[in-house]
Amino acid sequence: MNPFVDSSDIKEDGKALCQRADRDGYLYIRDFVDKEAVLQARHDIANVLQEVGWIDAGTDPLETITSHPPHVSGEPEFSPVYDKVQMLESFHTLAHDKAIMRVIGNLLGDDVLLQPSNIARFIFPTNLEQTTPAHQDFVHIQGTPDVWTAWLPLGDCPHRMGGLSVLTGSHKKGILPVSRALGAGGLRAHFEKIGGEWVSSPFENGDLLFFHSHTVHRGLPNLSGDRIRLSVDYRYQRASDPVMDKVLGPHQGRLSWDEIYKGWKSTEFQYHWERYELTPVEKVPVQPVEEATG
Repeated sequence: MNPFVDSSDIKEDGKALCQRADRDGYLYIRDFVDKEAVLQARHDIANVLQEVGWIDAGTDPLETITSHPPHVSGEPEFSPVYDKVQMLESFHTLAHDKAIMRVIGNLLGDDVLLQPSNIARFIFPTNLEQTTPAHQDFVHIQGTPDVWTAWLPLGDCPHRMGGLSVLTGSHKKGILPVSRALGAGGLRAHFEKIGGEWVSSPFENGDLLFFHSHTVHRGLPNLSGDRIRLSVDYRYQRASDPVMDKVLGPHQGRLSWDEIYKGWKSTEFQYHWERYELTPVEKVPVQPVEEATG
């Protein structure tokens, strides 16, 4: 698999970034995000996972060493752990990183809205069948198609730990039919007829991948053998565009914002979306192809 096109050399050139993003459907920028902020989020999430026994006791939590059976979203054991992560201030604050916001501002303009429904991922090394399938984010988040996701691993992510792969140029192929699948989101896009090239690169702490909501992308299997891969998804759009109502609440919807903000040290980013006059819209159900043709 060929590597991502590296946009580090044009990271401060807004016009060049927009042209490349339009061409490829993604931007990959190395050594970009505040490394200390990334490691703080990693530290806080890893501590939660070690407290519940998902990271082995007696090991450095930052190493995310595990001999624990895998857990995935939808399991009863997963939800209370994920909710603890959702309450972490460092996890949400990282989404407001100045470098991220600068690039998103170049892509979208001045009225950038961070969709507050931030997502954390913990990918176990012994659960390969649950690797995230090829998909387009728009199917899940809807609202406006002009949404960009910032995906970053929390720390180094060599190829053996997986990472993310993108189908170059797929954002110009429209919304693809889907079928049910294992892995995050539960839907697989049928991309086989649209062409394009799958690309990926290893990540180091501070590296970042942006991609459009129509860009087909997929997780790569965590083949480390004993390490949990930690990553985050943050999504951005214009505040003046329609926004799906569900992404204005905490991810997975079990907690209130008051519960999440309890214990935070700063109020700077709390309820940040309320400064805008938004146009919330309801999600339109997606019908997998096996149901549509069955």
